[in-house]
Amino acid sequence: MQAYKLIKKNAGSAGIDQQTIDQFELKLADNLYKIWNRMSSGTYFPPPVKAVPIPKKSGGTRILGIPTVSDRIAQMVVKLAFEPEVEKIFLPDSYGYRPNKSALDAVGVTRKRCWQYNWVLEFDIKGLFDNIPHDLLMKAVKKHTNNKWILLYIERWLKAPMEQQPRTKGTPQGGVISPLLSNLFLHYTFDRWITTKYPQNKWCRYADDGLIHCQTEQQAQQILSELKERFAQCGLEIHPDKTRIVCCKGNYPNKQFDFLGYTFRQRYVKNRYGKYFQTITPAVSKASIKAMKSKIRKSNIRNRTQSELKDIAKEYNPILIGWIEYYGKYRKSDLYTVLRHFNMALVSWAMLKYTNSHRYKTRCINLMNKITKRQPNLFIHWKIGMRGLFA
Repeated sequence: MQAYKLIKKNAGSAGIDQQTIDQFELKLADNLYKIWNRMSSGTYFPPPVKAVPIPKKSGGTRILGIPTVSDRIAQMVVKLAFEPEVEKIFLPDSYGYRPNKSALDAVGVTRKRCWQYNWVLEFDIKGLFDNIPHDLLMKAVKKHTNNKWILLYIERWLKAPMEQQPRTKGTPQGGVISPLLSNLFLHYTFDRWITTKYPQNKWCRYADDGLIHCQTEQQAQQILSELKERFAQCGLEIHPDKTRIVCCKGNYPNKQFDFLGYTFRQRYVKNRYGKYFQTITPAVSKASIKAMKSKIRKSNIRNRTQSELKDIAKEYNPILIGWIEYYGKYRKSDLYTVLRHFNMALVSWAMLKYTNSHRYKTRCINLMNKITKRQPNLFIHWKIGMRGLFA
């Protein structure tokens, strides 16, 4: 029941059986009993995982594995039992998919370390979730539990086919247990290795994205060479296009890097005395801005003429709040281009709803500006002061 409540809270789409959470709830007691009965007797076999291609910010697609609702609940049961055993051994600089840690925590600690170190080795693991060797992963799992039913079901989930394709390695990205298993694997593959090998170098990892702060370019080159070898030994590969050495100061070709949707580079900032100085600081990346604007365009607000403005606000405020809280944490002003883009989508909506003609753009801009003054709390970005259409 606890696992079911957590799965319902996280929502998610239907798996390969097309059963939604609402449909699962129609016979909640019976469905939960079936999962409990099969898991407790050792006869639970996970169904195939649904393969869903999703777009990447950098272009292309990746395959997301969507388990059925029943299977997500079963995975959550194992996660609740296994996570406390491994969470206590994870290192503080591992931030991805962990309780009481967030991507913004990783951005914040990276910001401070960039003030101390000029050189950064930025790395990305190519196809992490698709390439984790099952034998090495199970070796790590067995190191932290001898619970037979946990071992049994983790092994079955690793072997569960993606659609009709059998799998000999990897753990589906999208599975409930997969982030925990990938963190455990990378704890031994990278976290402990870098801490032991280079204890003087600060590092930060969020899932398959990581940073290592270095004193010199030569040190960064040496660590990169050894890191490639280390990952190869563990069945993984450094992404050649997303791994590079960056110097945030000086005339080095790479002067900035992207991490968790933020771009880190030299910028002018104002101190407490009102004077400007240059320092390395994060701001929302161009790729993130492009993705948010694309989401606004695809939402097709301009053609929602059957809706009232309050209906649009109710639907999109949660999205805007998420963007502002995450990407507005540092240099909020850089996010305004996205909010202006959203405001112009509202202008396009007003042109079709009230005038049905493209000749009245200026009139509709004036109309929307009047609405922002009458109802400043209607949209969350209006409430924080981003009301002007071109401000």
